[in-house]
Amino acid sequence: MKLLLVEDNPLLVAELEKQLKQAGYITDVTDKALEADYLMKETTYDCVILDIGLPDGNGLSLVSQWRERGVNTPVIMLTARSQWHEKVEGFNAGADDYLGKPFHAQELLARIQALIHRSMAERILHQNNYVMVALT
Repeated sequence: MKLLLVEDNPLLVAELEKQLKQAGYITDVTDKALEADYLMKETTYDCVILDIGLPDGNGLSLVSQWRERGVNTPVIMLTARSQWHEKVEGFNAGADDYLGKPFHAQELLARIQALIHRSMAERILHQNNYVMVALT
């Protein structure tokens, strides 16, 4: 499984990369919104872990742009902004999940796994629906 981690805190990135690798994930990392957008156009990811506050942009705007372009990759917002109204903004922008900092790595891993499983199941159902429509 391939993930995109978009985070500008180098200490957090180092720890998450270690945890994600131990869990069996291949992870691309960037701290820039522009590069994250480019990577999403060039690579297929199973899940994105996205910070809101980035040096060159806003994670909420980025996920919103992806959704407008039809990108359905699951996105977990990972941010220090954890007030209820900020979470609602994240979900309204198109995030699939929202985890406030600080957090426990095992919780993040469980959320990633749940989103990937749900996404894979939806793809299989979607593909089977096309097959069933074609057969009728």
